[in-house]
Order: sequence, then C-alpha cells, then structure tokens
Amino acid sequence: MAKPARTRRLDLDRAKGITILLVVLGHVVAQAPPADVGWYEPLRYAIYRFHMPFFLYLSGTVAVLSGALATPIAGWPRLLARRAERLLLPFFALGLLILVAKLVAMRFAHVDNVPQGGFGGGLATLFWHTEHSPALTVWYLLVLFVSTVLAVVLRRCGVGSTGLVLLGFALQLVEIPPVMYLDRVAGFFLFFAAGIWVAERQDRLLPLFDRWLPLWWSLFGAGLLASMTIWVDAPWHLRPHQALLLCGLLAIPALHGLVRRPLVARLQWPLVLGHYAMAIYLFNTLAIGGGKALLLRFGASWDAAHFPLHVAVALALGIGVPILLKRLVFSRLPRLDRLTA
Repeated sequence: MAKPARTRRLDLDRAKGITILLVVLGHVVAQAPPADVGWYEPLRYAIYRFHMPFFLYLSGTVAVLSGALATPIAGWPRLLARRAERLLLPFFALGLLILVAKLVAMRFAHVDNVPQGGFGGGLATLFWHTEHSPALTVWYLLVLFVSTVLAVVLRRCGVGSTGLVLLGFALQLVEIPPVMYLDRVAGFFLFFAAGIWVAERQDRLLPLFDRWLPLWWSLFGAGLLASMTIWVDAPWHLRPHQALLLCGLLAIPALHGLVRRPLVARLQWPLVLGHYAMAIYLFNTLAIGGGKALLLRFGASWDAAHFPLHVAVALALGIGVPILLKRLVFSRLPRLDRLTA
C-alpha cells in the first residue's frame, strides 16, 4: 500500500524564499563596498548574523518532516548515497566551476576573491584551507551533509533532539581550525539541531511563535541592535560569533512566526523564490560576478555613484539567471533537475 503524500509546508517554502533573497542581497558585494557607501556593510553584517542559521534551522526541520532522521540502519547506504548526490556532488562540482571560471575570467575582467596560487593553490583553499576559499558559498552544502549524517548516527545511538541541541552549544565553545569547513560545521550544527528540536514539538511551539510574535520580534530586533555595536564606539560589543549565536536563535521564532501570519501567507513571491531556492543558492554568485564584470567593462565604476546600479543588477541577475537556468536547461535534464530541486 502506497504511503500517503506528505502535505507540503508552505510556511517553510515561504521562509526559504525570503531567506534566499537575503542570501543574494548579502552576496551583492564579495569584498568591500565602494568608498563613501556607509549603509551596505552594516546591512550585510546584520543579515549575516541570522540568515544562514535560519537556513540550517529550516533544513533541520525538513530532516524531521521528511523522515530522514528515522531511517533504519539498513537504509543508511541509500540515504547517504542520495544525500551525497544531492549535496556533495554540487559541493565539489560548483566549487570547481567557480574556481575555473575565476581563473579564466581574471585574465580579461575584474574578479572578486581571486584564487591565490593558480589552479593548485585555488584547489587547496577550496577544499582544505577553506578560510580563503575562492568559492566560499559552497560551505552550506557540506555543512548540511555532515549535520544530517551526524544527527542520523547520534539518533540511532539514543541521543534525542535535546542532546543534539546541547551538542550544538558545546561545539560553539570549541575552536576548530578552518580546514574542510569543519569550523562552520561546529558553528552551525546548533541551528540544524534547533530545527530538529522545534519540528518534534511543532504542535506546541508553532502556536507560541504565532501568539507571541511581537515579543519574538522585539527580542530579535534587540539582538540585532546589540550585534551592531561593533559599528559604534561602545564600551562593549558582541563578537561576531556571539552575535551569530544570539541573533541566529532569536530569528527562529521571529521569522518562522512571521511567515505564518496571514498577511505574509498571502504573498506569492516568497513561494516562487522558495521553489527555486536551491538553484538560486548554487548559481547566484556566478551571475552576480558576471554582472559586475560587465558593468565595470561598460563604464559603471565601483563607486558610490554607480553602486545603486550594481545592487539592482546583482539582485536581478542573482535571482533571474538561476531561475532561467532551472526552467530552460536543468528542467530538461532529469539528473540536473533533481540536483537543483
């Protein structure tokens, strides 16, 4: 007898759509904004305090709802193969594509985050000394794969969702070198575990997200303001990893509660972006980089006067190009269609 189809969670799709828009906005500038543009860097810093933690939270939620964490040992080889195809294959393929594209493009156009040491040096930083990776955007794919495998194994060993959350907190205290993105696994596993913890208690917690939404947004806003003290001459300020922990956790009830509100639930554009979130995540930086190179080639300098044009073009290409690739190319190739779904 066939299993009944799972009801699609539109709140999660909308949340993905809003978050992927923030991802693209954060990728508009790869290094530093032009001189005399004082608003973008604080905005990007604020976005980076919560948008990827929230993405990992959503991924942890989906891991529960999809049944992946309940996979019996006999099903582990199939699960690992599917997760590797879904995450590790794009991780390696996209990383190499970005590396090669930058090495070629830097010969005749401006390139941000230039690979050092040619192909060999770029390969070493891409997959080993990852602090200076020329394709840093791929880290999420590896972190999600490792987090999923770790959670599946630990659950089989009797560790519950609360234990996973406690492990996530413990990893926050461990200083891990930036090798193979393991520092990011340690820094972001907590948010994946939080998604698992909430999903297992969603009947009780989601109504609290809804009912107390003004409180959650007050706390989230206060957390963001506290994180921004690095931009002012304050007697104290949160370090980046402290701000990530605080804002990342406070974003969970604030943002998840928001997408469940009727006003937001009627919006269609988050659903569209959520549907194409994987394709946008994979290809937005290439599209943004290509657009910036063209603008510079045609005289739109990287300065305050032209920065609004750069932002508009980056957002349009960072969202539009991946969607067009998905619709016109990947949808015709079954394997690529699955990898970018």
